[in-house]
Amino acid sequence: MTIHLENEADIQLDFDYNELIDRVVHECLDYENCPFEAEISILLTNDNEIGEINRQFRNQDKPTDVLSFPAIEFGMAGDFSHINDSDSEYFNPETGELILGDIVISVDRAINQAEEYGHTVIREIAFLVAHSMFHLMGFDHISDEDRLLMESKQEDVLKRLKIFR
Repeated sequence: MTIHLENEADIQLDFDYNELIDRVVHECLDYENCPFEAEISILLTNDNEIGEINRQFRNQDKPTDVLSFPAIEFGMAGDFSHINDSDSEYFNPETGELILGDIVISVDRAINQAEEYGHTVIREIAFLVAHSMFHLMGFDHISDEDRLLMESKQEDVLKRLKIFR
């Protein structure tokens, strides 16, 4: 498992965010029974940067809490059966790891949302990572049914990790 983690946020977090992110990523992959070692890139940034990325890639001229950029198009969310380790387009040729995609998190927004929702920044960062990991595995929240499924998975992962509101 490789997590490329870059922290460009203006605010320094007062907990071991590397360890937290690692635990959440692993638990999400285990939860979906991902049969491969995976590679994910995560950028922690500020509202200005994520706002620019949001404008550039989603045509939304505003900051957001998290952006997900999946590298794989799933026919059915969480179903890895169509991926074969001989499909070189999905795997890093140097490590053999499945390239799932990129996650961008605004630390500014995470801090504000933690305060707004009355829980810790640890819980908010964990939630945003879990939320985005499920996007990287093909889940979405466009319909109410899909939203409820994704919310259930996110909450299950956080409960398994004993990260509560």
